[in-house]
Amino acid sequence: MNILVWHVHGSWTTSFVHGKHRYLVPVTPDRGAYGLGRARTYPWPDSAVEVTPADLRRADVDMVLLQRPEEFDLACEWLGRRVGRDVPAVYVEHNTPKGDVPNTRHPMADRDDLLLTHVTHFNELFWDNGGTRTAVVEHGVVAPAVEWTGELDRLAVVINEPVRRWRVTGTDLLARFAELAPLDVYGMKVAGLAEHLGLSADRLTSHDDVPQHAMHAELAKRRAYLHLCRWTSLGLSLVEAMTMGMPVVALATTEAVEAVPPSAGALSTRVDVLVEAARGLLDDPAAARRAGAAARTAARDRYGLERFLADWDRLLEEEVCASR
Repeated sequence: MNILVWHVHGSWTTSFVHGKHRYLVPVTPDRGAYGLGRARTYPWPDSAVEVTPADLRRADVDMVLLQRPEEFDLACEWLGRRVGRDVPAVYVEHNTPKGDVPNTRHPMADRDDLLLTHVTHFNELFWDNGGTRTAVVEHGVVAPAVEWTGELDRLAVVINEPVRRWRVTGTDLLARFAELAPLDVYGMKVAGLAEHLGLSADRLTSHDDVPQHAMHAELAKRRAYLHLCRWTSLGLSLVEAMTMGMPVVALATTEAVEAVPPSAGALSTRVDVLVEAARGLLDDPAAARRAGAAARTAARDRYGLERFLADWDRLLEEEVCASR
């Protein structure tokens, strides 16, 4: 198939474009939010092709994959066709609902012209989808090229915009763990985080917007991965860390309760329990290695790329066939 898909979430799109189809990725001169084009920090196959809005008017498109509400009208304009009628559409919801949870109404609720697809069962449960048909295709990741070694007595965290998002991402909890060991925080807009938390530079080091392959290589050296998000969809960085064989200390919130088995490290809503678990992994490298092995098995069994792409192939083929 020829699938129109915007580059919105880098890690998810990286997995998606590894399938057997041809992926038309909009690009605009400013490479802005609606024309970012191919990734420049992720390895994408040649089947992901940049297309301009003018190109799309003449393009052969079998499926439109939407990820933001405004993309529906934009796709209609750029294609010159009725999305959901002249060409089938699937809307992918990546995020947990915001606002009046659990009564938050999805922007694509009560529609009969698309399939609303969630990336976790938790998200499907908590969004009010109305009468729109729904499906769930769980995440899949391209396995990182490195394996966990954990030789550094440090803890790793991956958070985007930890200052702005603060309690949502559990940023306020980081200081508790910095008392045990130095923290390395990776992500976008993490610079200056230590100052915001009142920590010295030797207790928390920020690594701002590091390319994915380089970040994986550094994560793999840290003893354990902290996932302290209170309210978020399942972070792909968490799954990638587990896939590398990294032990995990995680808040038992949203989809993490399904993704992280207790044998992979620790899973609890009690921060004191997680602090003690992190202490144990720091003090006992052999226990950390056993937990990391359990994390690797769980992640590769459930979130492998082959399963992810097979699920998407099945869903897309069913939607295209149903539209004929």
